[in-house]
Amino acid sequence: MTIVHDDTGAPVPVPERVRRVVSLVPSLTETVAATARGLLVGATDWCTHPADLDVARVRGTKNPDVEAIVALEPDVVLGNTEENRAPDVAALRAAGIPVWMTEIRTVDGALASLRRMLSGACGLDAPAWLDEAARVWAGVEPGPPRTAVVPIWRRPWMVVGRDTFTGDVLARLGVRNLYAGHPDRYPKIPLDELNAAGPDLVVLPDEPYRFTADDGPEAFPGIPAALVNGRLLTWYGPSLVEAPGALREQLAG
Repeated sequence: MTIVHDDTGAPVPVPERVRRVVSLVPSLTETVAATARGLLVGATDWCTHPADLDVARVRGTKNPDVEAIVALEPDVVLGNTEENRAPDVAALRAAGIPVWMTEIRTVDGALASLRRMLSGACGLDAPAWLDEAARVWAGVEPGPPRTAVVPIWRRPWMVVGRDTFTGDVLARLGVRNLYAGHPDRYPKIPLDELNAAGPDLVVLPDEPYRFTADDGPEAFPGIPAALVNGRLLTWYGPSLVEAPGALREQLAG
């Protein structure tokens, strides 16, 4: 058994060879599946990539089935401070299950965190796709500067606020989030206030709320709307490789 430390500094005891992993975050599930799929024995219902992943499902990120996870006897469970609730993490640790927590707020932070997780929690070498993602993002040049509001929900309207991975992705592409200075990370903002903020653009991802051409743009009359792939905007994993080029096209469209 080796003691390693996760993104929060918490000690995580992992065996010399990790054979069984449960992931409670879609991005992390895809990360492990693209690197060493055979390690995965459990994932949440929301872990949709890869589409053919055949593992036990342990409910959602916010309501994982702790008993089912314990029954899978994982060597380590992978989580995230934003996606997963502290009481669930504490319950797993109390049951004797090692839990590795990631904390990701920027693109560079994501690249470093994934490398550390794969090595420390899973005993894996850095995969080629992670090196490629680092190379791609190092070469990104921002487009024409624009300001934007980035809704993630409606009824009530919620937007991306401060210190988020999503905000950093957009900033690196030349799009400044108008609510990046808000005290909350995902504030609830009345629709009339969002329109009055005068953004150059409204960015509408298809997750967690599924904005579409018929559901979202009509709420922002006179403001150009960009419908974007939510996985490319909010996930940190293999999607990092294609995200800059694809998002640049979607934001332009």
